[in-house]
Formats: sequence, structure tokens, C-alpha cells
Amino acid sequence: MGKVMRALGLMSGTSLDGIDVAFLETDGVDAVKRGPAMTFPYASDTRRMLVNALADARALTDRTARPGSLADAENALTAQHAAAVSAFLDKQNIAQNSIDVIGFHGQTVLHKPDSRITIQIGCGDQLADLTGCRVVYDLRASDVAAGGQGAPLVPVYHRALTSALPDRPLAIVNIGGVANVTWIGADGRLIAFDTGPGNALIDDWMIKRGGQAFDEDGHASSRGRVHDDVVRFYLSHAFFGLPPPKSLDRNAFFWDLVEGLSIEDGAATLAAFTAGSIAKAREHMPEEPALWIVSGGGRRNTTIMSMLAGLVENAVVPAEAVGLNGDSVEAEAWAYLAVRSLKGLPLTFPGTTGVAAPLTGGIVAEPRSARPA
Repeated sequence: MGKVMRALGLMSGTSLDGIDVAFLETDGVDAVKRGPAMTFPYASDTRRMLVNALADARALTDRTARPGSLADAENALTAQHAAAVSAFLDKQNIAQNSIDVIGFHGQTVLHKPDSRITIQIGCGDQLADLTGCRVVYDLRASDVAAGGQGAPLVPVYHRALTSALPDRPLAIVNIGGVANVTWIGADGRLIAFDTGPGNALIDDWMIKRGGQAFDEDGHASSRGRVHDDVVRFYLSHAFFGLPPPKSLDRNAFFWDLVEGLSIEDGAATLAAFTAGSIAKAREHMPEEPALWIVSGGGRRNTTIMSMLAGLVENAVVPAEAVGLNGDSVEAEAWAYLAVRSLKGLPLTFPGTTGVAAPLTGGIVAEPRSARPA
């Protein structure tokens, strides 16, 4: 076992929900001791700011450019992450100087690996200065630059986290803005890829039509009628037939096909699309999973969960059913990946992102106090 480090993971990802913070003690390999976790929801004005940033990022070809609202959004987002770290450490009574590293994801505003570009806004140097902690950030970029999909990065943590579970093959689904799956074989083999939209379409639909940030607990979708013709059309997209590894931009699909429907019917139809695209992922798995574990905010949408359970052969359970925290798995993973990055260990693999060989990644930012004079 290598040196165990005390790490924080910060995840905002592709959803517009907020910032997940998780504490982890790990050697970046087999040792995983999960600690407390908290979520700091975005205020409505922050969500509006990020919606504008997503729009301004769509035409970018230079991943360092910050036109329009992007520069202000990056500064504000970084400050909010620093405030979340401070509040978390204070609430959990953890000393700032006991943290060895922070793994900082940032907010994905553009992900086009076929064009070798992925952009997560959030300034690692600024966060290091504000928190006084070493920060590892931009963990996807090296994989995309090497021809990989840059996502998902969590599979290697999924394997370590579930090593004691007897069920194999095992599927771990994260339903964030985009949904992804990790398939773990009996021999530890990893296959991972984005399955399709997660919460993004439903969230955007509810914001535009319902004046709500999301479909809380699936209430709206549970009252609606699924328009199967629309779901079939969505699922006919070429992406679903592509073999993994593969990944999606948050805005790869739009809710325009449900625009004429009621709020409830639109939400139900988009929920069916999310569930159907996750179930369709089985076409790319060597064996049917013996168990499906679901993390991320989408596990709280009872409509998606029940629809998915009706489409696959074996049990579909929330992460909590097997002793995990479905809100913090992704943030925990970023803490784990930050430690791996510091040790030069691979973050991505041919079976998870399609990169030619296992590859490490990330940029290290030291706080001003630790930099040479």
C-alpha cells in the first residue's frame, strides 16, 4: 500500500444543481476510506449565469478562451467552490492544513472529444490561493488531447469502491446532467461510456416550462404520458449504435421534440428517453449486469428509476442500498483521481475512454504560500 492521503473532491460536472464536496482518505489504489460529504446547491442566479456560459461556449475552438459571460462565470464559480470548501471544513471540523490535495472538476461547458476539445471552467490556481490547499484540476484534458473521449473518468474509482460487493458483472450508473455507466466484469475488466442524457433535458424542460430547477422526485413525469414515438426517434440517433468508449456533450440533445406537449407529458417522455438510453447500453456489454447501482441526482427521480427497472433483467437499486452515498460518489472519485494524478497513476484506460494506453492527467496548482519566492 502506498501513502494514504487526505483529499477533498469537488464536483459540479455537467448538471446545474450545485457543488458536491466529499472527504476521502486513500492511497489512490486499493485503500478507500470514505468520509463526510455535503452538497451546496446553486442559487437561481448562479444557474442562470451557467446557462449563459453554456450558450457562450458552444462555438469555442480554443479551450483557453473565455468570451462573453465565460470569464465572469469562471471567476464567480471558483469563488463559490472556495466558499464551499471553507464551509465544509468548518462544518465537519476538519483542519485546512490536514488536507493534502483537492480534486477540482469545475463546470463542463463544452465537451467535443472528436474535435479534441473539452472545457471545464474553474481556475485551479485561484482555488489553490483561496483555499490554501494544493489543487489538481483539468483532469480530462490530457486524455482528450491523446485521442480519448475524456469521459467517464470515474470507473477506476468505481472498481475500488465496490471491490467487496459479490455481484458481478456489476453496472454502476451515474445520472447527472449526462448519464454514464461502468461495467465491471468478474475479472475486474472495465468498460465505461456515456449512455445518453441524464437529467439535463428534463432540468432544462422544467426550467423553461415549469419555472422549476428540476423535476423533484419525478413528480411531474409520474403524472405524464410517455409519447413513445418521440422516444423511439430520440433512440434512433446514431450515437446509441456506436461502440464504446464514447462520450456526450451536455447539449448533444434538445427538448424541442416535446415542445408542444404539456409539462407532465414532456417530463415523462424525456424521463423515458433517459431510462431507455441507459437500458440500451446493455447492447455494448459482454454480459447482462447482475445488479445495477444508480448514483447521482437522477436516482431520486422515481419515474426514471421505475422505468429503468422495467427495461432491464436484474435489480436496479440506489447507491444507498449497497452502503454508498449516491450524492457523493462523483466527488469522492475526484478526490481519488487527484491522489492518483499526484502519484502519476493512470486515470483513463482503453476500455473506459478509448485512449491508446493507460494515461495519467491533471494539472497541479500550489497555493501562493507554497510557491518558491
